[in-house]
Amino acid sequence: MRTGRALRAAVAALAAVLAGCAARPPGPDAFAFAVIGDAPYEDRELPLFDAMLAGLAPEPLAFVVHVGDFKRGSGPPCTDALYADRRARLDASPHPLVYTPGDNDWTDCRREASGRADPLERLRRLREIFFADAFSLGRVRMPVAVQDGCAARDGAACRCPGLPENRLWTKRGVVFATVHRVGSNDGRGFDAAGDAEQRCREAAGRAWIERALRLAESPGMRGLALFTQADPWVKSRDGAYDGLLAQVAAGARRLAKPVLFVHGDTHEYRADHPFVDGFGKPVENALRVESFGSPQVGWVRVTVDPEDPALFRAEPHGPPAAAGG
Repeated sequence: MRTGRALRAAVAALAAVLAGCAARPPGPDAFAFAVIGDAPYEDRELPLFDAMLAGLAPEPLAFVVHVGDFKRGSGPPCTDALYADRRARLDASPHPLVYTPGDNDWTDCRREASGRADPLERLRRLREIFFADAFSLGRVRMPVAVQDGCAARDGAACRCPGLPENRLWTKRGVVFATVHRVGSNDGRGFDAAGDAEQRCREAAGRAWIERALRLAESPGMRGLALFTQADPWVKSRDGAYDGLLAQVAAGARRLAKPVLFVHGDTHEYRADHPFVDGFGKPVENALRVESFGSPQVGWVRVTVDPEDPALFRAEPHGPPAAAGG
């Protein structure tokens, strides 16, 4: 069992940063990445979104993560043409861009305003268009690990395969992983086929988070960052997100290294420390960050400094109307 000394040091350093104390100069191995999500929702946001991505070109960013929802849940229809449009816009990123799906992108395609499409068919198409290989999107493509093999078994039979959209990569001793969990009750509670898909996707997510945790536990690794679309603190029918929140909290406590949990879905920038579990208990070595979302088309810079015990520091870059707020 680890002692709490290193963990307490990390907690103290992170608390000082978030309290606005003078920040130490970044170390030589520090780097930064951007978080975006829940945009573009509608036509008027398309030029704002494109301009935001183009504006990141001079920023010294290692990569960008889009935490899902590249359209409004109540429209436009989830056509192949819309998917191709969003793929092209994300590919215009000047930096490698890793995308994890949101509920608006496939689950909510069952809605009349979104074309009354079959969500499972749309999910298959989403995978074909966005997750056909083991690279990021963007003008510069970054290799990533992809969840393959079997995520859950019934005896010798594979009950739930791995998900191609679950991605993992490392940089300077930090593990980064996307996990496909979405809003709208994670797609649960609509029909039997959807419930079966959700159970397998949840099982695959548990396995993927465990893989990321084990890698982060390796000697020399400094911390872990997880990205998903769903806000697991949102009240859901039959506790759809309880297992996710419990696993992240328990995994952070077990890891005893800095953990960053990034999500979208509720469209409100926040950087919460301490992170709290489903029972309201703090997890002192974890930081929760939520991206901006429509109608605010903004981004969050996360600085990762391996020499800083806090490891992660978030800085919001909202749209002009919100930047001074």
